[in-house]
Amino acid sequence: MSAPTPEERRYANYVLGVLFFVYVFNFVDRTILSILVEDVKRDLGVSDTAMGFLTGIAFALFYTVAGIPIARWADVGVRRSIIALGLAVWSVMTAASGLVQNFGQLVAARIGVGVGEAAGSPPAHSLIADYFPPERRATALAIYSVGIYVGILFGYLAGGWVNQLFGWRNAFFVVGIPGLVLALVVRFTVREPPRGMSDGVTEQQAPEPWQKVFAFLWSLRSFRHLAFAAGLHSFAGYGFAQWAPTFLRRVHAMEPGAVGTWLGLIIGLGGIAGAPLGGWLADRLGQGDRRWYAWVPAISAVAGVPFAAGFLLFDSLTAALWIYVPAVVLNAMYLGPVLATIQSMVKLRMRAMASAVLFLILNLIGLGLGPQAVGIGNDLLADHFGQEAVRYSLLAVGFTSVWASLHFAAAGRSLEIDLTAKDSRSAEH
Repeated sequence: MSAPTPEERRYANYVLGVLFFVYVFNFVDRTILSILVEDVKRDLGVSDTAMGFLTGIAFALFYTVAGIPIARWADVGVRRSIIALGLAVWSVMTAASGLVQNFGQLVAARIGVGVGEAAGSPPAHSLIADYFPPERRATALAIYSVGIYVGILFGYLAGGWVNQLFGWRNAFFVVGIPGLVLALVVRFTVREPPRGMSDGVTEQQAPEPWQKVFAFLWSLRSFRHLAFAAGLHSFAGYGFAQWAPTFLRRVHAMEPGAVGTWLGLIIGLGGIAGAPLGGWLADRLGQGDRRWYAWVPAISAVAGVPFAAGFLLFDSLTAALWIYVPAVVLNAMYLGPVLATIQSMVKLRMRAMASAVLFLILNLIGLGLGPQAVGIGNDLLADHFGQEAVRYSLLAVGFTSVWASLHFAAAGRSLEIDLTAKDSRSAEH
């Protein structure tokens, strides 16, 4: 395979940049509700359990289920157009969230956001895998994944200050409408590359039915461990992302604007540092031993737990905020290595579906159950701990990252064999 020309590399970096901003909007629109929980809950008259359902299961169930047929479409269709359409849908539904009059209408709007966002990452992962070769893929996917944290940063900042100054309904309008412009940029400036371009593969493989892709992936021991580990780690991550603003407002009496500023900067900048660091370390160490693609997430996941506990248990607000920084950096390091490994495990026309299967498992466990578990815990512990119940609900949820670390480490045992399975086994296995 000939090396890419400087122009080809520049355009690949441009595509990565555009997809990065798509992911930023994805997480701005997904995260915005977490900074508005207290005010939406008060105005609509619902419980923490109901808000946990709204930020968790109501979104995640439709997001993950819709991801399967959309990923199948992406493995046979034009991926950039699918991303543009999804971005337009979730932007419109985010803006519509500001018009709701009751809890049921807000659930419906968030379901619409989830269905639209299902068209984001699976085709984007597949595009990035075609633009970047295996030795640069973890870094590229880690840079893409930084969009999570930039999105959380802007979601918290915009949500916190617009809510404080103009009300929570206007916050949905402010973050939803600009996504329509970006959808046009994706549709008219991103080129659809040949499948396998960065792998030096010229033949066009027939797409596999999703059932066969799932069966093939599930036959790989390392995939099962990676997917379950990512789900457990994101169980804690999404629990914190959705309820840390409420924790700071209830326990430390912070105003919405201050919460949005501090958490936005900590999670945003911490993730911007951590996600590329994890990808870079995996790519660098993985040149000598590919098991590092599992070991880097294993080490970072368990190392972040004491810092997250300190954030919750320190009585000093200043100390709590500062100790949360390393927790966020370490929490973000698993993304690039895991995403790159999954893309490298499968055939070319299985890539979007493989991403969707990973996110099906990750998001049902993490996004679906993490916020819901914290909400239920808050209501169950409220009689004993009052406003501080959220502190102990989050503490319990945070320790699932230790469990996740064990599965990341276990994935390394069969990783070398499983990375070559696509060449020696049929997807019907």
